[in-house]
Amino acid sequence: MAEMPTDLHYTKDHEWVRIDGTVARVGVTDHAAEMIGDVVYVSLPEVGAVVAQGDSCVELESTKSVNDVYAPVDGVIKAVNDAVADAPETINQDPYGDGWLFEIELSDTQLPEDLLNAAAYQGLVASGG
Repeated sequence: MAEMPTDLHYTKDHEWVRIDGTVARVGVTDHAAEMIGDVVYVSLPEVGAVVAQGDSCVELESTKSVNDVYAPVDGVIKAVNDAVADAPETINQDPYGDGWLFEIELSDTQLPEDLLNAAAYQGLVASGG
């Protein structure tokens, strides 16, 4: 299990968010990657697409299921990680690094209040959430 970075924000849907100025980089947590299983296919959003918090942006297909990844913030898709489309196993191997999925140019620098810090997210996972 990958060590959970403490400098990220997390969602109850098991996405992580790294904020750098007005850009949010998004991926799935190690916990999510373990629950999903071996990722074999990734469907990424279109660069330039406008997304709202809670919109389904990505589909991760594993050998046992198809899972949606949701936008944790409002904004415009600025970049996608094409490398994970070519090598989806990267999501399982390095979820907090090379396994990132997409970046959103924030439409509002005020982050949603329902984003969790690492300790709160660890509590959620520990409680079976």
